[in-house]
Amino acid sequence: MKSRYIFQFAALAAVVVGTASCFKDEPLNAECDIEHVSLTVDNPDQFFFQVTDAERNVLSTDSVITIAVRSHADVTALAPMFTLTDGATVVPASGSVQDFSAGPVLYTVTSQDGNWRRRYWLAYVPTKVTVSDTLKIDFEHYELEPKNKKYYVWQQPQDDGTLAPLWATGNGGFWIARRSAALDEYPTMPEPNGFDGACLRLVTRDTGPLGASMNKAIAAGNFFMGEFDLTVAARAPLKATRFGKPFDRKPVKLIGYYQYTPGATFIDKDKNPVEGRTDCGSAYAVLYLNHDELGNEVMLFGDDVQTNPNIVAMAKVADIHATTVWTAFEAEFVYTRELDMELLQNMGYSLTVVFSSSVDGDRFEGAIGSMMLVDKARVVCTREE
Repeated sequence: MKSRYIFQFAALAAVVVGTASCFKDEPLNAECDIEHVSLTVDNPDQFFFQVTDAERNVLSTDSVITIAVRSHADVTALAPMFTLTDGATVVPASGSVQDFSAGPVLYTVTSQDGNWRRRYWLAYVPTKVTVSDTLKIDFEHYELEPKNKKYYVWQQPQDDGTLAPLWATGNGGFWIARRSAALDEYPTMPEPNGFDGACLRLVTRDTGPLGASMNKAIAAGNFFMGEFDLTVAARAPLKATRFGKPFDRKPVKLIGYYQYTPGATFIDKDKNPVEGRTDCGSAYAVLYLNHDELGNEVMLFGDDVQTNPNIVAMAKVADIHATTVWTAFEAEFVYTRELDMELLQNMGYSLTVVFSSSVDGDRFEGAIGSMMLVDKARVVCTREE
């Protein structure tokens, strides 16, 4: 599957590991960060898929900045501009001309007092024409999170052999709540014995005293297409889940296989048992417009991933029930408006796919121990050559 995903370049995987932090162990708010990057080019509508892609806010946890551009875009002489934390400097200099045709360019930011430094890789990536009509999700490519090595992260294989970080989990938030947890106690884990090869294992976990004190007694195992912003996970957990990646095909159906075992006792966010309630899992996918009518970027979060007015289609599996054998699931995408095919080709829509061990896990309600296995998931799409 050749795609226009924004993470599609071969050199990136080799340089990401071990680069998320500064050269020294810095405090969270150390002033050696890139906060914003922008690029001015002639005819930006012919260079970028969306004109707003010329500017990008940078998360404090990011050390790799990847910006998709059209396949014919000339990236040999670009001069990106940076907004830095107060007093910081960057080398190469902000506004200096660089060649991005060979891969990411390394920038080093130094704090005002000179004691702290941080490295960033910036890439402008010409994308390829989509030729595949199915997104295959097999959960085979996972590794320990490079910085803390406390939990697993997953990547998505591309047709050219590279791996793209399309997937995220709430494991980082669980790490904040229960830092003493062992690796196999995290909510989202790989399972070696799946339907075919490795599969995904999602388990609803107890968040311990810290979680209970915040009325967040459980953490459902979850897995989704998007990003998890660790910097806001403690104070605004529903805003930490950033759902969706730009997508250029029309999804028609979500299919795959699952097993599900509900936990013994369903509890609410205050850890009170709910009589007569049995937990169940969740599997759905959402396609949405990633810019509003004014051209502002739109991102879905945990509090509106199924309700945001920019949603144009949703596929929701109706029943994830208890079963100890591999069971097929299938859900059609229901469209509430027609797609703009030109906008679709220009990545004006984003797709997310979501799996959770507790259907109300976003409200911190469910049964501790509920377990969902998922394998061979597919988003079946139509395409335009």
